[in-house]
Amino acid sequence: MRSFLLVFSIFYSLSVHAQSILPNNWDPVGVADAVLSGLVKVTAPEVKGAHDAEFVLVDDYAYIVAEVNDLKAGESGHWTFIYSTMSIVNLKTMSVEKIIPFAHSEQQFANVTLPEGQCWIPRILQKDKKTLRIYFVNERAGEIPYSQVWYIDYDMRSGAFSKKIHKVKIKTSAGKLDFTTENFYKDAIAHGFNKKPVGYGAYLFDSFKGFDGKIYTTLNNFPGKQNALAIANKKLDTFEILGHYNEPQSAQLSESAVNRLPDGTWMAICRRDDGDKNYLITYSKDGQDWTDAESIPSIPNGTNSKPTFDFFDGIYYLGWQENTKVDGVSRSVFNIDVSLDGKNWERKYSFRTNQSFQYPSFAKHNNSIWLIATQGDHSDSRKERIMFGKLE
Repeated sequence: MRSFLLVFSIFYSLSVHAQSILPNNWDPVGVADAVLSGLVKVTAPEVKGAHDAEFVLVDDYAYIVAEVNDLKAGESGHWTFIYSTMSIVNLKTMSVEKIIPFAHSEQQFANVTLPEGQCWIPRILQKDKKTLRIYFVNERAGEIPYSQVWYIDYDMRSGAFSKKIHKVKIKTSAGKLDFTTENFYKDAIAHGFNKKPVGYGAYLFDSFKGFDGKIYTTLNNFPGKQNALAIANKKLDTFEILGHYNEPQSAQLSESAVNRLPDGTWMAICRRDDGDKNYLITYSKDGQDWTDAESIPSIPNGTNSKPTFDFFDGIYYLGWQENTKVDGVSRSVFNIDVSLDGKNWERKYSFRTNQSFQYPSFAKHNNSIWLIATQGDHSDSRKERIMFGKLE
């Protein structure tokens, strides 16, 4: 028995070593500090609150969309003064060349006037060689619940946004419908969801990801705690719901990030807002039927914030917010673990700063991985500006 255990121990050690990505002397905090030192601010001087940015990289430019406001730090579903902007950053000089507001409360477009409400949760996708498609939510919580996802196009050659906006659709078991809270909720109910409706909250959440020539993302209702995997149509104006993953519903799951493992299995990491707050992981063989979400050993002490899950050059990057606080600041520690198989994880980066490091996003372009993140200096939320730079 002892000889068997010895052989097993040697075999296990060799297997773990074979999976190792990082050298033994790797310093995740040191390399993260170096990244932090190179970040640049991409929001305008008048902006006091900023959060939840996404970006694409085209040629020598980064196009970064974010929700901002000019009155106070942070965000709220009741702040109708939140609007959305796009910052254009020169990758060679790391300078912001232009910042363009593109959606605000009651804005008049050529074909429609938006209702009163904040314009936030922006997402961006390169549609073709000359066009960027930007999605955003016009929403109002409280006494007048309302939520609709819209899109607007930006012409990179002319440097101008379209004068028209259009409603984003979702395709559900009931057909092709407007992407509203109600329609998203009804489809979840049809697939076993049993929470009460909240009246608002309908978002495209995760960064867009391509598999087999198709574009996928996650759908989210944060106040309602709903999650789903969706696939975009060719026109990029409709997202078909493939499957909902909300179990266990007592865990209050939301704001997920997805990827596919080497065997084709889908894996989603979900924010959790019950008493535990540690992240949970769920799996699906086909994107339709999902396992009940469970914790994983590599994430022992997460907290309720946006996770990330990317795949660059054969390596998975799993990002999550640790519940540890630097100088008492929430969301001040963010870890990125790497893996070859999506099962065995190593710590590559550990961002630790009292300015916070939250809601990041990552993308690869010209042999480099770039990032954006929310940071701040003085407010409790630390949601004051969007920072941009190179990860590696």
